Amino acid sequence: MLNDLYHAIDPIAFSLGPFDVRWYGIAYVLGFVFAALVIWRIARRWRLRFDLDSLATLLCCVIIGIILGARLGYCLFYGDGYYLQNPVKILAFNEGGMSFHGGLVGALLSGIVAAKLTGIPYLTLADLGAIVAPIGLFLGRFANFINGELWGGPTDLPWGVVFGGSAGMFPRHPSQLYEALLEGVVLFVILFVLARKRPPCPRGTYIGIFMLLYGIFRFAIEFVREPDAQLGYLFGGWVTMGQVLSTPLIVVGIVLIVWALRHKLPQQGLPEGAGKREEERLD
Repeated sequence: MLNDLYHAIDPIAFSLGPFDVRWYGIAYVLGFVFAALVIWRIARRWRLRFDLDSLATLLCCVIIGIILGARLGYCLFYGDGYYLQNPVKILAFNEGGMSFHGGLVGALLSGIVAAKLTGIPYLTLADLGAIVAPIGLFLGRFANFINGELWGGPTDLPWGVVFGGSAGMFPRHPSQLYEALLEGVVLFVILFVLARKRPPCPRGTYIGIFMLLYGIFRFAIEFVREPDAQLGYLFGGWVTMGQVLSTPLIVVGIVLIVWALRHKLPQQGLPEGAGKREEERLD
């Protein structure tokens, strides 16, 4: 069934004159749109002082941070020295190559700027972003599946997919969909259910849970995901770059959760009297 689905969907959604609009690009746009809607809803449920200006500032900062971070992260972690010899290729976004771990670093750094501009505590913004991040992960991994990239190793399981091309004409694990399920659906459900608590969990809890569970899920899926051809396995014939980069997330996630539960800082929105922003009427 998955094999039929893969071969039935064209990576190009539609064309506008000479420009092809790909599902991968649509996934990015939809991810940010849905993220904005869910952040707005959660902020209201948490009874935070939060307005549209703050939401727009946060999204603009994060979009820039994710795109730049994901590209630079790929060039640094997965380029195997190619981009050091050809630095102009770093700007060749049309040739593909984005790293989640780089995008996460970019998002976290851009959150510092958003916190400065809005006056909202950094960890509250990080928690809001962590809750909606799985939405983008789900859409992005499904787009990876449609593109026929980041496939898994050979398998004889009934849901194996023949990706063709450099992947060969034999069934492989659709590891993109494994990631979409664990990093997207499962992680979102866990964080969203926790976000519905009143009062919400202490500041830093959600970003800590996100890092911990994402790190665990990604580390596990790497066992069936084919490593990048230019890197291969790094140590002992089984450790991949994805596992190396995910291990610190697990550690940092645990540290953040422990810190949050120990300090119990409440979630906080805009500071009182910030400009002309007025407190929203909350349900």
